[in-house]
Amino acid sequence: MAEVIVKDQNFESEVLASDIPVLVDFWAEWCGPCRMLAPVVSAIAEKYEGRLKVCKVDVDEASDVAEKYMISSIPAVKFFKNGEVVRESIGFVPQANLEKIVEEII
Repeated sequence: MAEVIVKDQNFESEVLASDIPVLVDFWAEWCGPCRMLAPVVSAIAEKYEGRLKVCKVDVDEASDVAEKYMISSIPAVKFFKNGEVVRESIGFVPQANLEKIVEEII
C-alpha cells in the first residue's frame, strides 16, 4: 500500500475511520528534517504493511487538519487508533524509536 497522501478532504475517511492503526507524518516540502524522516516513514510503511496504515499530510496543502491537530513544528508524527491520537513524536527520530511506538499500538 505504501504511504497514502492525505488532504483536508479525505483525512476523516483515511485516518479517523481506519480499521487499523495509522501513522500520520505531518511534513512540508521545504522542511529539511521532514526530508530526512521520509525514508524512515517509507521503511515503516513497507515493514508494517497490512498492520499499520501510513499517511502523509503536507501541512501547506492540508492546513485545516494541521490546525485541528495543533501542528506547530514539523516533522510531527501522530499515531491514531480508533480515530484518536494515542502517541506522537516531534522532530526527526531514528526508525527504531518510531518502530517501538508502532509495536506498542498494533
